[in-house]
Amino acid sequence: MDTETETLHFTVGESEASMRLDAFLAHQDDRHSRSRYKALILSDQVMINGKPCREPKYRISIDQEISVTVPPAEAAEPDAENIPLAIVHEDDQLIVVNKAAGMVVHPAVGNWSGTLVNALLYHCGDSLSGIGGVKRPGIVHRLDKETSGLMVVAKTDLAHKILAAQFADHGRKGALIRSYQALVWGAVHPSAGRIETMIGRSSSNRLKMAVHKLHGKIAITHYQTLETYPPGMDAQVSLIECRLETGRTHQIRVHLAHKGNPLLGDPEYGQGFKTKISHLSESAALILENFRRQALHACELGFKHPETREILQFRAEPPEDFALLQAALKKNFSL
Repeated sequence: MDTETETLHFTVGESEASMRLDAFLAHQDDRHSRSRYKALILSDQVMINGKPCREPKYRISIDQEISVTVPPAEAAEPDAENIPLAIVHEDDQLIVVNKAAGMVVHPAVGNWSGTLVNALLYHCGDSLSGIGGVKRPGIVHRLDKETSGLMVVAKTDLAHKILAAQFADHGRKGALIRSYQALVWGAVHPSAGRIETMIGRSSSNRLKMAVHKLHGKIAITHYQTLETYPPGMDAQVSLIECRLETGRTHQIRVHLAHKGNPLLGDPEYGQGFKTKISHLSESAALILENFRRQALHACELGFKHPETREILQFRAEPPEDFALLQAALKKNFSL
């Protein structure tokens, strides 16, 4: 970790005119991520022709002189905690973990400890400090608290920048793959397809997301049905796999609820389907009632390694609670 303040100087060339200020700085010096340069701009650490500029989106002009004061990286505020991690892969640039359901990714109001970040700080030490913001070091993507599965975390600022760019592209031009398995109510019609909508904050509940016709951000989910219980188009429950083309908050949960097939156990988007539990056997209904989370698991993750450029792909089977629920449903509808 850097321990001394550094001052960087750049002159805008003809080919760089009209670039965003934060993008220009990240392009000039890839030791720091665009997000860190944005933070430096907002904290009066960037000067253009001797005057401070606090606008990351500012469009630069040819021959402008830009200087940046880079203070030592701040130590992450969260405490390191000795929390077990299911590590799938680790090297000096990144770590891939299989996050347990119930674990919050980074500290926030109501969850200042016991998070994935707390566990990573204990496991990785200072290698995470200063990356991705003080309270979420190394985090380039998220999973909901109650969603289990694969996540990659950056251990260096360069890895953070490159991985963040891959996630921002959502695999449209690169190697990024994110697939999820989900147990949903009913048979999904058609059995495989593409869901494309606008997603934004719900007008009735700001803690929830919703499909909108005229505002929000574009959201695209590809899905295919793997199994149905009982088999056929009159299924009560389906096991599906989803692949994301965008990464909106609660995207899979919102899209499937909008389609009429909410996730089993989803407390936010599947409330209206609780009566369907009456169609299950007593044992299957008991397992579902005690499941206490949405039946969603990030089963596959692929990306290009930020240093070696090797394509890495990882797959993790659903955890025990998901597998037990699936087995109970299979047994229920085979009676």
